[in-house]
Amino acid sequence: MRHSQLKAFHHVALLGGFSRAAEALFLTQPAISEQVRKLEQDHDVLLFHRERKRIRLTETGEQLSHLTKQFFEVEQQIEEYLSQTGSAIEGELRIIADSAHHVTDVMGSFRKRYPNTTISLKVGNTEKIIEELRAYNADIGVVGSLTPGKDITAVDLGSTEIVAFAAHGLLLASKTNLSLKELTKYALVFRETGSKTRQKLVDEAAKQGVTLKPAIVAEGREAVREVVASGAGIGFVSQAEYVHDSRFTQIKLTDVKIHMNESLVHLSKRRDVRVVRAFMDTARSMHAEKRFSADT
Repeated sequence: MRHSQLKAFHHVALLGGFSRAAEALFLTQPAISEQVRKLEQDHDVLLFHRERKRIRLTETGEQLSHLTKQFFEVEQQIEEYLSQTGSAIEGELRIIADSAHHVTDVMGSFRKRYPNTTISLKVGNTEKIIEELRAYNADIGVVGSLTPGKDITAVDLGSTEIVAFAAHGLLLASKTNLSLKELTKYALVFRETGSKTRQKLVDEAAKQGVTLKPAIVAEGREAVREVVASGAGIGFVSQAEYVHDSRFTQIKLTDVKIHMNESLVHLSKRRDVRVVRAFMDTARSMHAEKRFSADT
């Protein structure tokens, strides 16, 4: 097994095609194809299903891709370690968040400190975030009410209460509070399965003997907001994530206090990836400053 073969396979799997891998590695497509073919031949495995002009990883390919992501990341860490320690931090930081609201200030401060970095941000629920971190498809996650496993390192970002919200006119103007039992009289708009906000609300209602079922399930917080804005039902969000909007009325839940914790997380084994370490150090520093300001 040669390093060049693994590198060719890794880039084909990462970029989704032989021609894209060839461009990234400044090689010809036949050269990339030959490296992958030799890797498969030498080890008697099939790594890609080749379907006309499309390819997809086999189960063996999926497992190898997970390993090569780790392998080439460690290789990068070695290169960084052997280069001058004080060199500028650069590269891409991939963040996946249940709500970008909790991390935008950290992102701004991080970019000021390390202007040679770029940040990509996508949205997902807690379940998806942990899955993407463990698959090495993201570097940093922002999750709600997580009980981290041994493989996850977390920084607490604080907690706020879960509130309901509805479009103006859905409820009487005087109706700004609802009990969990009263919620059953209305159409409810929930996020997809895997949302901690949804899970906490449903679990707390069950403790009181109340069954809350969604009339509409929307994927992502922004989708929920737009569905609620149409007047289709009542949505739920943590107080910190509630965006004041002239279309909405905020509704307090009267017979329960459900708090949503938010955490910044990454895989523990990746703590020494320079860009990850730098971002987490920035977050810890800012969080400490906020706590000091609050205490004084």
